[in-house]
Amino acid sequence: MQLQQIQILEETLWEAVLNRDFALEGKFFYGVRSTGIYCRPICPSRRPNRNQVCFFQSVQDAEIAGFRPCKRCQPQSETVPNTAKILAVCRYIEAQVDHIPTLSELCSQVEMSPSYIQRIFKKIIGVSPFQYADALRSQRLKHRLQSGEEIADAVYDTGYGSSSQLYEKAPKQLGMTPKTYQQAGKTISIVYAIASCPLGYLLVATTQKGICAVKLGDEADKLEHILKQEFHQAQIVRDDRTHKDWIQAILDFIAGSEAHLDLPLDIRGTAFQKQVWQALQEIPYGETRTYADIARNLAKPQAVRAVGNACGANPIALIVPCHRVLRSDGSLGGYHWGIERKQKLLTQESTPKGNSKFKMTLADSLTLR
Repeated sequence: MQLQQIQILEETLWEAVLNRDFALEGKFFYGVRSTGIYCRPICPSRRPNRNQVCFFQSVQDAEIAGFRPCKRCQPQSETVPNTAKILAVCRYIEAQVDHIPTLSELCSQVEMSPSYIQRIFKKIIGVSPFQYADALRSQRLKHRLQSGEEIADAVYDTGYGSSSQLYEKAPKQLGMTPKTYQQAGKTISIVYAIASCPLGYLLVATTQKGICAVKLGDEADKLEHILKQEFHQAQIVRDDRTHKDWIQAILDFIAGSEAHLDLPLDIRGTAFQKQVWQALQEIPYGETRTYADIARNLAKPQAVRAVGNACGANPIALIVPCHRVLRSDGSLGGYHWGIERKQKLLTQESTPKGNSKFKMTLADSLTLR
């Protein structure tokens, strides 16, 4: 088979993984190189980075290649566990754009009792059916507000019973009032700088209150685009000299000569996300924790998946060190800025101070306009 044909086939399989396409259940399996685990295409686990994924025609092919079966979707089992039914429930919830389905409504779709569907749904997905539906509703609302739709229309069309119901949830779900969110930072002035570093490019964005974003990537232009998308109505200017002491502190941290970053922050998130981010900042330099450790420390041992989501939503890489969180089996897990960067950071933090190869100054690293 020609290379182009293989690439087209793999992209089709990848789409099936992204969509958890039940129609292709049993037709192929996918492995994740960073974890050494292989799964069914309908596995409810968090989607891996595309560059870490390979595909297999059979369980035997995956295991010969050295991959071990996922404990959640049990690909080696001849029968699909409750995963299939729960994914059907997810698809049904996603289709109800104007309301949150009741438990009775969900039970009628898959012939499960209310208590059983609650328990199994939370075990597989990590949150309750209501929490899943509520998160979807919030995402739809954010998308409509960002597109400029009238607040009243967006509220009712996404399933909120009243505007008062939304405003009660607004600080938790949006981080601000719907009007402010709709304006996407219209009243905010943001200054950002980009510097090259051993991890690629570093973008640091600040408001008058403090740092609002720290991003890592391979392309400076792409980081700028991401920032401007997130705050598309804010007044955004680039100035590589503003707060250069903050940027140098972050570069020193990457180099391993600075073990702790104590910089002013201006970040928004839900109450739970902020709890997780605070817990991450308490992980000592050179040490790691698991997602389960963080969940237990927050007295929410069942919220392991939610902790993972909060790590993925962390707007300030490095300062909130989500790279120090691993899976319970010791594998790296995910990292928003790439698993290779996570590995480099952990390796750097295990290196005695003064032995780093990462040392550089801000003058060396500032990118040309």
